[in-house]
Amino acid sequence: MLGYISMTIHESIKAGIPEALKARDQVRLRTFRSLVTAMTNEVVAKKRKPDEFLTDEEALAVIKRAANQRKDSIQQFDAAGRTELSAPEKEELAVLESLLPAQMERGEIEAIVKAKMIEMDISSKADAGRFTGAVMKDLKGQADGAVVKEIIDSLLT
Repeated sequence: MLGYISMTIHESIKAGIPEALKARDQVRLRTFRSLVTAMTNEVVAKKRKPDEFLTDEEALAVIKRAANQRKDSIQQFDAAGRTELSAPEKEELAVLESLLPAQMERGEIEAIVKAKMIEMDISSKADAGRFTGAVMKDLKGQADGAVVKEIIDSLLT
């Protein structure tokens, strides 16, 4: 993360703004500013005071949402042939992903899904929705939901 031991993720990101300014790191600065805004909005949405901080779990949810928004934008810009618009989104996505827990490899996810299928006695697509939720809960943000769904769909054919 940012090297602050006793700070929450939210506090660390807020503290990273002056550091990014000093380092003249425009991408990090832009990304951190947008994250702090999103986190403040989340605090207010949870009916707390705007100067309060999110828990690490809440902050990770905001970062994950921001990363997914960047991925969607990149996909749309690239599909429209607007690579000049997707480039800054890709830079920001790299910063966001550096703040998230490391994602598991496809093989690791597949092994967990297979073990969970046996544990829950899942064999048909009818159980896929409930099963996907259970797997995602076990993986706790360490795997992309789209990859998990893809693996489950391939195993439940």
